[in-house]
Amino acid sequence: MANSRFEYVKLFERENPLLPDTYIVLRVDGKGFHKFSAHYGFEKPNDAKALDVMNQAALSVMTKYPDVSMAYGDSDEYSFLLRKSCDLYERREMKLITTFASAFTTEYYYWWTQLFPEKPLDHERLPQFDCRAVVYPNFQVVKDYFSWRQADCHINNLYNTTFWTLVQKGNLTPQQAEQRLSGTLAADKNEILFSEFGINYNNEPEMYKKGTVLVREITEPEKQEQLSDRQKQREQKKRRKAEIKTLHCDIIKDDFWQQRPYLE
Repeated sequence: MANSRFEYVKLFERENPLLPDTYIVLRVDGKGFHKFSAHYGFEKPNDAKALDVMNQAALSVMTKYPDVSMAYGDSDEYSFLLRKSCDLYERREMKLITTFASAFTTEYYYWWTQLFPEKPLDHERLPQFDCRAVVYPNFQVVKDYFSWRQADCHINNLYNTTFWTLVQKGNLTPQQAEQRLSGTLAADKNEILFSEFGINYNNEPEMYKKGTVLVREITEPEKQEQLSDRQKQREQKKRRKAEIKTLHCDIIKDDFWQQRPYLE
């Protein structure tokens, strides 16, 4: 097709390719999910079926994109780790974040209809997710990133478990429960749960305390240095066929990473 005199407008478009030979983490986050969860009556402090919707959506996205090595999620967010040598969409930032945000939203919508058939989505309150991309220079920083997200999961869940126990079983108002927990440490919250309500926080479901880990289990990965096109195709095929495991485990300690050196 011949160039038109209007084609100059393409000069205003700008690509932002992310640094090569670095790890990319794409974090998908729910927008306005506090109101969303209230609108659809999520159970407090945790709604297992709502978390299943998140986990199934993330698993579907990860299945579609074999460059995703692992993912971690809790509450209304999920972080996807792209392998260091990934060249998906030529590492263009805008393409990556828009694709993952829209793919996750679509999958969430689908799995909601499967798991919550009794709660059809209201046009006035539809699920919406945004996405950001962050590059990390080495694998130690990647491990620290995921450790940070899991530590945050634990802190939030312990607070929410204690808060809603005070409201639901202790008959406090939300304002009173918030005041009661102001300035408390983790040990204080554990003591409130155990001494006043007979709840041992350690016995709470692992998914609530540790979040969910999705990991692509690769056996005998190809060495990434200067792969031929044929080797790249074989590696991609191997990744696509690899089993994706769903775990609720500790990723702060080294055991998880030492058992999976292929993630690096």
